[in-house]
Parts: sequence; C-alpha cells; structure tokens
Amino acid sequence: MPVATPEVYAEMLDKAKRESYAYPAINVSSSQTLNAALAGFAEAESDGIIQVSTGGADYFSGPTVKNMVSGSLAFAAFAQEVAKKYPVNVALHTDHCPKDKLDDFVRPLIAASQERVDAGGLPYFQSHMWDGSAVPLDENLQIAQELLAAAAAARIILEVEIGIVGGEEDGVEGGMGEHLYTTPEDALATAEALGLGEKGRYLTALTFGNVHGVYKPGNVTLKPEILKAAQEAVAGKYGKESPFDLVFHGGSGSLPEEISAAVDYGVVKMNVDTDTQYAFTRPIAGWMLSNYDGVLKVDGEVGNKKQYDPRAWGKAAEAGMSARVAEACTALRSAGTSL
Repeated sequence: MPVATPEVYAEMLDKAKRESYAYPAINVSSSQTLNAALAGFAEAESDGIIQVSTGGADYFSGPTVKNMVSGSLAFAAFAQEVAKKYPVNVALHTDHCPKDKLDDFVRPLIAASQERVDAGGLPYFQSHMWDGSAVPLDENLQIAQELLAAAAAARIILEVEIGIVGGEEDGVEGGMGEHLYTTPEDALATAEALGLGEKGRYLTALTFGNVHGVYKPGNVTLKPEILKAAQEAVAGKYGKESPFDLVFHGGSGSLPEEISAAVDYGVVKMNVDTDTQYAFTRPIAGWMLSNYDGVLKVDGEVGNKKQYDPRAWGKAAEAGMSARVAEACTALRSAGTSL
C-alpha cells in the first residue's frame, strides 16, 4: 500500500486508541533497515510507523554529506516507492529533534511539506517530533504551539515530549532520577497550551521512568500509573475521556506487564530502536564469524564472492530485524489489526 495519507494515519491512531493497542515506531537509517521494518509489519499483518532520527537522517544523506533534510527527503522518497508493494499501511515520522536542530531538521521539513500541500499534494511526513525535554516546560510549550500551528497547516501531526527520557540518544542526554516522571500539573499545562485537538492533532510523550539505551528487564523503574494520573487529571478538567494520544519512548528492558499497562492507559505509539539495531547487527556478526574464510582473503586466497556480497549477509540481517519488528507488533497487540 502507499504510505499512509493524513486521513489514513488519523484512522490508524483512532483505531489503536479504540481497540487498545499501539504501533511499533521503528527507527531506520538505511534502505536495508527500512525494508526490514516493512517486512516485519507485513509478517505481523500490522500497520506501523517508520521513523528517522537526526542521526539517522544525517546517515541517509551520506556520511560525507551529513544533511538531515536531504537525508529525510531521501528516506521519504524511497519509502513511498517500496511501501507500495506491502499489504500494510505505514506512516513516516521524524524522531527526537532538540531545540538546536529545529532550524536544520523539523522546520524546513514542515516548510517543504507545506509547499507540496499548497500545490495539491500530500506532506512528505505524517508526523514530526519536537523534543523540548531539555528546556523549561514553559519554553517547551511555547515552541510546541508555534510548531503545532505550522504542522496542522501542512496536514501533519506533531509529537511533543513533556518530561525527560533518561539515558542517551543521538547525543541528547536525559540522565537519571526523579525528573524522569511527568506530573499531572505538566499534563494540564500541555492541554491548556496545545488544546485537545482544536488547534491541531498532536501525540504526547509523557515520561514515566523511560530510559533510552540498553537495559536488562527489571533494571528500569517504570511507573505506568503516571500515564493514568495524567489522563485523569486532564479528563477531569475538560470532560474528555483519555484525552491524550500517548507515546512510549525508551522501552528497552521494560517488562511485558508494564508495556501492557501503558497501552491500557492510552499509548498508541511505542518507539523501538535499540532492540532492532541489535536484531539487525547480530546476524551479520554470526555470518562473518561463520564464513570468515570466504569473507576474508586469507593466506593470499581470493575469498568467496557469494559470502562477502553485501546481499548475502544483508538478507540475514534484514530477516533478524523483521522478526523483531513482528515480535513488537505482537507485544503491543497491533498484530492482525491492519486497516
């Protein structure tokens, strides 16, 4: 199917909210990882979200070019073409964008989509994320208001982060500690500043102990009840049940019951990056170790072209990652739900 239109993306999110499941949002940084994500969604018969970070966008443009906008547009163009051959819907998203990268990443991408929409076309991306976790909440929401207006005009959904995700991703450090937990007051301030849909649709990444990076199960202290408290606080004031479309960041090391509770409290999107990176790279390591005498020209021999051909080990890598994507769909209950 083609990449989701704004209407299809909205229905994807609405259906997930109604039926209490969430979409894995898979970070990619190459055509191979993008193909693996598509294959995983198709295997699970799940729609999904494919996203590119600032670092991923840099890499897509070429490691000697390092231009986030060029890389993002290249990613979107490639995805638009190859997604047509898969029987599921996928939305395209840009991941964490801190304040110092807005003018080189999200703002020009929204402007490019606005130009396309003005000409009667569709936006390049279905959603963009503004990561204001490193600035005070007032400033975070002020910037979010400006971006939400621009995104809504271009038929794009904005994602905002209210709180701080621990660990590190693409150079953004969240640290550890009590600041990793969003309060009901933060949620109320968000609703007051951004509305509840009348100013444009947005996704809300509230933090409840989330941490980016690699952690064993049980080593991350998640408190999904924080999501419930935030939803109830806003619902109590505005009379709208489960008002936020929530996003779960930093899920590595989370227990299945914690993921399930988060989805019950309104999570419709869960970012998956660290686990799929490992799932892609591990088969490559296995291939190289098992076929070292074919991959390397040992003792003056010529090696085995069929073993060092990137397609040979690439197939194994993509299969490993696609299986992890399908597993994420099952864990988030989106398997078998494709529109």
